[in-house]
Amino acid sequence: MNRSAEPAIRLAGLTKAFDRKGVLEGLDLTVAAGESVVVVGKSGTGKSVLLKHVIGLLKPDAGTVEIAGEDFWKAGRVRRDRIRRKFGMSFQEGALFDSMTVGENIAFPLARHTDKGPREIRERVAECLELVRLPGIEAKRPSELSGGMRRRVGFARAIALAPEILLFDEPTTGLDPITTDVIMRVIEELGNKLNPTTVTITHDLKVAFAIADRVALLHGGKIALALPPEEFAKSEDPHAAAFVRGDSALEPEDTPAPPSPPRGSATIGAVP
Repeated sequence: MNRSAEPAIRLAGLTKAFDRKGVLEGLDLTVAAGESVVVVGKSGTGKSVLLKHVIGLLKPDAGTVEIAGEDFWKAGRVRRDRIRRKFGMSFQEGALFDSMTVGENIAFPLARHTDKGPREIRERVAECLELVRLPGIEAKRPSELSGGMRRRVGFARAIALAPEILLFDEPTTGLDPITTDVIMRVIEELGNKLNPTTVTITHDLKVAFAIADRVALLHGGKIALALPPEEFAKSEDPHAAAFVRGDSALEPEDTPAPPSPPRGSATIGAVP
């Protein structure tokens, strides 16, 4: 991990509510350049809401989002679009276009945001598929793929524009243990080969401990603690300890689902 002095991401006092229900309550989190941070927490604590603030799909009610030292929401619209291109995001289930082939899905951000010609795009698509261990499947349709393969195609699309920051939204949810192990290894390999700054949200502590430099616990609208995996596993913080034990006595918080942003409201590297 090659970290620079300027954090890649700094969230300060981040506050967000839906229908007067607080979700983020003055949240602070700093992610160093090249660092992998995994955010864990109970269902409904606002992990996806946090991720959408990082990438600029949601605007905070209060607080700041800084990307490489630049205040995202103080920047103009054109500049915000340029900042968003620093990101590649892999959504749950891959979020692929069913009407397109695998190759067309991965080529989509390249055709839209670069001046690469058809041959260069084909070469980059092939390179990205190699990186996620799926060579030669450009002609397949998403409907022909397993759940794990769709996730990895989503990863390939996320890295197509060589982003500085990668975001993974529940990359292993609903997958069997063997497929989860494959996904985990692919994420590790992408980190080692590309050295991006990475923020992942997951319920799977095995995955979190494997890919994280720090594991951050989201509780009560704030980051309760953020520690290296080995320290998190031994933490005496009651909520961290309960999460590690899988203690169901701590009931999920009921967080309302945020509204979906208008289609076409953001241009984010690998985001459709």
